[in-house]
Amino acid sequence: MITEKGAPHVTAPDHGTVTHDQAHGRPQTQTQAQTRSQRKRKRKRKDKAHTLAPPPAPSRDGLQLLVLALGFVMASLDTGIMNVAANDLRARLGLTMSGLTWVVDGYVLAFAALLLLAGSLAKRFGARRIYLIGLAVFTAASLLGALAPNGGVLVAARFVQGVGAALFMPSSLSLLMHAFPEPARRAKILGIWSAVVSTSVGLAPTIGGVLVGTLGWRSIFLVNLPIGLAGLLLTRRVIAAVPARGSALGGSGHVLGLLALGALSYALIEGPGMGWSAPLVLGAIMVAAVALAGFVVRERAARTPVLPVSLFADRSFAAANVVGFLFNFAFYGALFVLGLFLQTARGASPVAAGLQMLPAVLVIPFGNMLYARFGLRVGNRTALTVSLALSAVGYVLLFLLLAPGLPYWVLAVVLACANFGSGISSPAMTGVLMAAAGREHADIGSATLNANRQIGSLVGIAGMGAVLAGAGGGYQGAAYAFALTAAALATAAVVSRLGIRTRA
Repeated sequence: MITEKGAPHVTAPDHGTVTHDQAHGRPQTQTQAQTRSQRKRKRKRKDKAHTLAPPPAPSRDGLQLLVLALGFVMASLDTGIMNVAANDLRARLGLTMSGLTWVVDGYVLAFAALLLLAGSLAKRFGARRIYLIGLAVFTAASLLGALAPNGGVLVAARFVQGVGAALFMPSSLSLLMHAFPEPARRAKILGIWSAVVSTSVGLAPTIGGVLVGTLGWRSIFLVNLPIGLAGLLLTRRVIAAVPARGSALGGSGHVLGLLALGALSYALIEGPGMGWSAPLVLGAIMVAAVALAGFVVRERAARTPVLPVSLFADRSFAAANVVGFLFNFAFYGALFVLGLFLQTARGASPVAAGLQMLPAVLVIPFGNMLYARFGLRVGNRTALTVSLALSAVGYVLLFLLLAPGLPYWVLAVVLACANFGSGISSPAMTGVLMAAAGREHADIGSATLNANRQIGSLVGIAGMGAVLAGAGGGYQGAAYAFALTAAALATAAVVSRLGIRTRA
């Protein structure tokens, strides 16, 4: 037998009841022989327990879960707060609609473009090391954003924040995988973890409204500093390092991907203002198409592809990534529209808008907890399909009902029902992907899902901004945006039903 420290350990065979002391040849009573046998069995059980390395105590489970959620909480707070602060930023810094979209999408662009590279870095240099670097970069960029004198510096700070988030997001999921390897236990942890993150998303609009309304927009970046510092200190204390494994980075593939996403973002963000036929917009579309084609050719021929091509052969893995793209396209695009709609069309202040957005996001943790309780019983495919369909129906109702005379409580109830489904969808799609990728490919698998989700956010925010600009904003623009949201969610439900295997 091999003990936990790796030293060989030989356990003496148990011969049952012994009537003579083997060391001294003295006779023993039957009771003494039985006691000796019991001691041997206890030693065997103790050795076996050490060898199998029991799971951490529940209290340590909770602390590990909290620490790994801190990075996600920080990034989620930042994104949610930005949706409420957008209108104030536009007024204070004199930003155009395209400039405001760059403040939001600059972060998402860097995040989405670098997630796959970050997954490879985590595999090559160790997930905990990359997680810590990402937290440090994000925290430093938050300080830069708080001190930004103009829109250009603020956009740059948002780009750097995206770099930091790209580093710590996939690493945190990988560390979670290694900390909780048992499928049943991991399913519960994923539900709780998603609830913690989603609660921060739910509270973000209110926190953002209060911060902007009382301390000004710079405070929305300063709030990240204590969270980031706490994450850096606690991660080193309670999270075990995951061994690094050699992994090629595939630099040319990442460059082509970044070029394609950057050009596409430029076209979507600047197109409504400059005109879709403007030379720069048409040039950006051409660059995006050429870079995407080059990326596909490179991936098919490369020995070290950026995307895990072999994993995409798994139907469930591929479907989870398509669903992730469409889900984030709908969810974050709709939140971007909602924050602007409440303030510009309905005249809410930042604080009031933050409070009015609560029903849309505060129900999400309840969906997470429902998944944690029943997800394994019904299966991820069923949970994902039903929840996405529920969300789609909610946004169809918004499209049909949205009008100047609509009472707020109707808007709140419909949004709550729609986003309750989102709370189930997020952990369910993560569960599908983790089951398909396995522990061996946890780093690159989680990075791929997050990259597709963030590309969905990037395109969704830019696309919804283009819809608002084209429709002139107001109720009509919001209604068209919610119709697009419903279409994306309905498509995701179909992909989930047809693409995910029942056992996922």
